[in-house]
Amino acid sequence: MAESPTLENLEEQLRGERGRVDVAVHNFSVRELVRMIFDEELNASPSYQRKFRWTEDDESLFIESVFLGLPIPPIFVATNVGFQWEVVDGLQRLSTLAHFLARDSDEAQLTERDEPLRLRGLEKLTELNECTFSDLPKNLQVYFGRQPLQVTSLTDKSDLQARFDVFERLNRGGIQLTAQEVRACVYRGRFNEFLEELSKDERLTDVLKLQKARQDDGTRTEQVLKFFAYKNYKDKFDGKVETFLNKYMQEANKNFNYAAERDIFDQALAALHRACGGGAFLRKQTPVTPLVQFEACFVAAGEMVQEGIAFSDVAPDWLEDPELRASTGAGTNTRSMLRRRLKRAKELLSGAA
Repeated sequence: MAESPTLENLEEQLRGERGRVDVAVHNFSVRELVRMIFDEELNASPSYQRKFRWTEDDESLFIESVFLGLPIPPIFVATNVGFQWEVVDGLQRLSTLAHFLARDSDEAQLTERDEPLRLRGLEKLTELNECTFSDLPKNLQVYFGRQPLQVTSLTDKSDLQARFDVFERLNRGGIQLTAQEVRACVYRGRFNEFLEELSKDERLTDVLKLQKARQDDGTRTEQVLKFFAYKNYKDKFDGKVETFLNKYMQEANKNFNYAAERDIFDQALAALHRACGGGAFLRKQTPVTPLVQFEACFVAAGEMVQEGIAFSDVAPDWLEDPELRASTGAGTNTRSMLRRRLKRAKELLSGAA
């Protein structure tokens, strides 16, 4: 039976964890928030949040809720370099406000729409149906523009791992972000941009066959991150993949040889592309790439480039190798199994098997 926590220990732990997060609460008018979007003080269209958008019926109902003064959940933002705010939770609410207040098609296009929002389908304020913001009498425009919304900001004083935790928890709602999509927001900087750039390599698209739902969720970028993390940082791996990758992104943002690492990536990917015959990395009767096995072979290729080990032609059924499969199956997220699968992948790619 678990031992009950002491009040003293619990309070100490609580103080420590709360000290890692720093937030501020603000109240802004609708008009001020929309101005901040158009002036790029507030990033309301981060790439990781472009997964879906409300229909115009959904947008209209939200605008009606604001008019009626119904409770609106707080918008959650994070402070980034340059003090720009980036939306973590509330993208659809903010983009709907900007869409409605847009004066013309040029402003509407800033919200990825062709025209300003024309309200429709309203059952309470039926007189607003078919109206745009510009159609409203001046006093109603002023009334709507002054409606207050609460914004909670995660400041730049917060610990980066704490920021990751907050992003992840806030996005466990209807549309859940992957760990890599959260990392892309939390660990911003040159290294993240570098990963995104390499993930678009056509050869990576050739070899990495993903389910449709995973093609735009950061999986390719995460495979590039894993390539560098396991190659350069594997001595720190303790089986907790998510935390391991977070720590590596933080370290790489401080110290990373971009030119040398790009060359290693390029040679390793070329070798893996050849080993797969220019096609997908697939085992027999598997429709998608087995990711743990893929990352093992990719990282092994990178280590071979670093160590000057020559690549050889692989056997036709090399991906069915029993040792490689045994070390990449369920329950193999340990340091010893990582070393085991890297060793076997090197043997297969070098012809030493």
